[in-house]
Amino acid sequence: MSLLLAPLGLGLAVAWLELRHRLRPASPLRMMPRDWRVDDLGGRLRIEGVLEISNPHPRMEIFVPELRVEPVLLGSSDPAGLEVTTRIIADHPDEETRADGYWAAYIVKGRKTTRARVSIEITGPTPSARVDSLWVDAHWVNYGPFGRLQRRQGVLVPLSRPQPLQPDQARFRQGEGCRVLPLRTHLLGPLDDAIDVLRTYAADLVQPGDILTIGETPVAVIQGRYRHPSEVEPGMVARLACRVFHPTSSLATACGMQTLIDLVGPTRVLAAWLGGLLMKLVGIPGGFYRLAGDQARLIDDITGTTPPYDQTIVLGPSRAEQFCRDASAELGVEVAIVDVNDLGRVKVLASSPGCDEALLGRALRPNPAGNANERTPLVLVRPGLE
Repeated sequence: MSLLLAPLGLGLAVAWLELRHRLRPASPLRMMPRDWRVDDLGGRLRIEGVLEISNPHPRMEIFVPELRVEPVLLGSSDPAGLEVTTRIIADHPDEETRADGYWAAYIVKGRKTTRARVSIEITGPTPSARVDSLWVDAHWVNYGPFGRLQRRQGVLVPLSRPQPLQPDQARFRQGEGCRVLPLRTHLLGPLDDAIDVLRTYAADLVQPGDILTIGETPVAVIQGRYRHPSEVEPGMVARLACRVFHPTSSLATACGMQTLIDLVGPTRVLAAWLGGLLMKLVGIPGGFYRLAGDQARLIDDITGTTPPYDQTIVLGPSRAEQFCRDASAELGVEVAIVDVNDLGRVKVLASSPGCDEALLGRALRPNPAGNANERTPLVLVRPGLE
């Protein structure tokens, strides 16, 4: 009898764990940036765009009683002396816009969408020379059957962009049986298209036989795969499981671990935790990451990426193989998404068919893109020596 009760008890425990996870308070609302533009008016920069709020749920009606935006200036110079003014205008499909700019509590009905128009002005001496990016930090409240949720999402708006490198300016670095060229870009974010970024900064430089690489984090942030820790609600499993990881691991915090649980579920994380422990006892390292899936290795907790994403949890990119194939067809060279660090670790997450991944391992081992604020997410690898 006890032999029958044990699996039944385990099954009930797993079902309870999954049900508890799936019934956590959550809002179906999604916020997406749309149609952002920057106008340089001399001593004044005007940034305008839309935050689109959609409700994919067929029946649930969600209140948005509060919405505000906090702009953060980013650049290589001290922004002191610059003045920033912000205005949010409600653009609801079924209500008139208030002239005073007040955000009145609004109900987003099932399968409906509303918009908030944001206007930000930066004034002062030479603003375009002092700041190159704007982090639009949106704070908004969702109110409904799940309770009251304080949400926070950021959008990176480039204010200026570096000129693409021309062929006569390219200075390749010598590598092991190859040459490498890091390519500087603007700060990337969800307003960008990854293939357009490759085309803009590399199309004039690539030659047949080259391999063009892009970091996994830039692809992920372009896809919007990042979240502020305040939007993560760690559960019991996350709080317990994170304690066994090395302090430098992105899974060593409750929010980092909960992010993985939100992707793959608590049952798989627990199974990977137990399986990884057993594998470690017999001398097989890295068992947890093998069992928990690729995203377990790709999640970057706060401080793991370049500002302003250093205050967010960044996931690994999605549809990586398809992106590499599409980008390769567009540019006519092999394309790869890579994860490289200063310890000489090179991981090719995905690549187009025919890509020489062994060559990439040798070329990228010195980490030519860097892990600081170099803003060189692209690296062009050219086989052979000068």
